[in-house]
Amino acid sequence: MRAVTCTDGELAVVDLPDPEPGPGQLLLDVRRCGICGSDLHARHHGDDLADVLDLVGYPRFMRSGQAGVFGHELLGEVADHGPRTRGRLRPGTPVVAVPLLRRGREVDGIGLSVDAPGAYAEQVVVQESLALPVPNGLDLDVAALTEPMAVAWHAVARGQVRRRDTAVVLGCGPVGLAVVTVLKARGVRHVVASDPSPGRRALATACGADVVVDPAVASPYDPAVQRGAFATLPAAYNAAIDAVEGLSRLPVGWWHGWRAAERVGAATPKAPVVFECVGVPGMLDGVLAEAPLFSRVVVVGVCMGPDTLRPSLAVNKELDLRFVVGYTPLEFRDTLHALAEGDLDPSPMLTGRVGLDGVAGAFEALGDPERHAKVLIDPSLPGTQLHAAAAAGAAGGTVADA
Repeated sequence: MRAVTCTDGELAVVDLPDPEPGPGQLLLDVRRCGICGSDLHARHHGDDLADVLDLVGYPRFMRSGQAGVFGHELLGEVADHGPRTRGRLRPGTPVVAVPLLRRGREVDGIGLSVDAPGAYAEQVVVQESLALPVPNGLDLDVAALTEPMAVAWHAVARGQVRRRDTAVVLGCGPVGLAVVTVLKARGVRHVVASDPSPGRRALATACGADVVVDPAVASPYDPAVQRGAFATLPAAYNAAIDAVEGLSRLPVGWWHGWRAAERVGAATPKAPVVFECVGVPGMLDGVLAEAPLFSRVVVVGVCMGPDTLRPSLAVNKELDLRFVVGYTPLEFRDTLHALAEGDLDPSPMLTGRVGLDGVAGAFEALGDPERHAKVLIDPSLPGTQLHAAAAAGAAGGTVADA
């Protein structure tokens, strides 16, 4: 079969042996595969991530000298069943799959290990138990976004965002756009999206953001402060003193009034939930410095190298810092069905499709935020041309054909 390999940062279209499904596995004919930001990073920084994963007990992440096949945002049609499979998915059934492959008790990330080649290829092997049929005749381009949308679904769940909260999304690449889309699907009323790129801000608007901000011009946290979040320590101290003095006018001790206010949530400071979706050195420390007091910070972007931050910033502002990765199988399934039911519409972020011969060019095009956000690989497409996706143009013509 034809596939795209990455070796020492170089992408090449090669012929590989046809894969064979093992026990409990399916062979899929690849119909779509998303190019993920982690693929772009792993192309040049995979060894750094491999060193980190080695520390958490996974020593099999692909290394730069190996010929790996990326591709974990996959969709394909069932072509064959391995031994000891249930056969519930008939040949020709379009499926998406949680990108994990297990042999015995050894588990590999599909598209992230040479032991589990990914879907930058004509065929890919997946775990039958983790494969889900595409429901309701869902468009394949949209269904192929199940995996990245599940990442956002999990991040929003970890953020415990309430409808009345202000959510601030920093970075409007595919991850940030997916977070915006999920937030609005969950009914969050005040979603602020921040990105220096005009094209990405337009896409954020198309995905439902209520306010879009150029961080070079205005602070993305201003809307939260305008809605009552504390920007400074003196503001919080003054509010506490004002509350004590006001409650002291009651015929009972002020502490009784304060406890009553706590019981109904009236004493809880307003603060945004901040989603850091950039993942570059210095970004996290900047969030700690600029976010309002008591903010909950959800780190979705993956900084591939060492970074420095000042813990005292988080301490003095009492920030809640959470890191996220992936999703549960249930979140993956629920995301797929939310797409099929129309509750999630990620189509504005889908800007291009390309064949295997055009993957290297697509990697370069994705480096320009004014041209593309999410590009899907369709192995059936000939040539190197990067085609505009059917949904392209929804954000005001910010996408150009390559």
